[in-house]
Amino acid sequence: MPSPCSCMSFNPETRRLSVGLDNGTISEFILSEDYNKMTPVKSYQAHQGRIMMILFVLEMEWVLSTGQDKHFTWHCSETGQRLGGYRTSAGACGLQFDVDTRHVFIGDHSGQVTILKLEQETCSLVTMFKGHTGGVTALCWDPVQRVLFSGSSDHSIIMWDIGGRKGTAIELQGHNDKVQCLSYAHHTRQLISCGADGGIVVWNMDVERQETPEWLDSDSCQKCDQPFFWNFKQMWDCKKIGLRQHHCRKCGKAVCGKCSSKRSSIPLMGFEFEVRVCDSCHESITDEERAPTATFHDSKHNIVHVHFDATRGWLLTSGTDKIIKLWDMTPVVS
Repeated sequence: MPSPCSCMSFNPETRRLSVGLDNGTISEFILSEDYNKMTPVKSYQAHQGRIMMILFVLEMEWVLSTGQDKHFTWHCSETGQRLGGYRTSAGACGLQFDVDTRHVFIGDHSGQVTILKLEQETCSLVTMFKGHTGGVTALCWDPVQRVLFSGSSDHSIIMWDIGGRKGTAIELQGHNDKVQCLSYAHHTRQLISCGADGGIVVWNMDVERQETPEWLDSDSCQKCDQPFFWNFKQMWDCKKIGLRQHHCRKCGKAVCGKCSSKRSSIPLMGFEFEVRVCDSCHESITDEERAPTATFHDSKHNIVHVHFDATRGWLLTSGTDKIIKLWDMTPVVS
């Protein structure tokens, strides 16, 4: 290859291999039936910098790609002709496509997700939304439930209910480092997330989850009315020392440390680990509500890439330790 390879997309039906390079070129090959020969088909300049993601869409005969040049482009896979492009706010590391509606989902380093409607040679902006405090590192689309999952360097996953048209966003907190890859098992409605912490988490998405509440603003504790440390007037009037502000993860109220001394997991809100809750919410959470909705597995390496074969229930992970591992996921994804 004339330049280092940065990403690949392979279509088993056509045995077409599309390779993105550091110099912005896309090179396409056809593999022989016995997988022992690669025949070069064409190469074309798609970006002015390194190609970050590449996606071959057989139904449209399109090759979608994002690059470090902050551009999303799509080309005709038969001719290599550029059909159109769109400039994103930052370099994009997440790319998914819905064949039925021709919507493309782009997640970028600023934490923003952009949805575009693609035509043969034009595109229109549908919407943009942002829920992560870090960059988007992975996207996964469920065309049946019409739900988009986004993983981020802020260690969280957000489930965006696109089909519901109500703007519902569910948070999933189960990693201690950035989320590297997402895969979805449609037949069991389970999400598989892998992180730089080496964790493989299998989420049960066949449960009714709840949105996390917005954090409320207040100058004093909404439980005991003690002033927070910036509320000088109330501190002077009450002759009390100001306290540090915290928030209950269940109700969203602004509370002091004394009124939120308890910790609890809230799996239906996506908190599989114990988080801060106010004392009254802690008493209201039942044992049933604390029942985990995810299983956790240690891959024992820093995962950088994942491929899930849903038909066999196999998960392939590769890590920074130069090791490839193959996992039988049928005991937990079934």
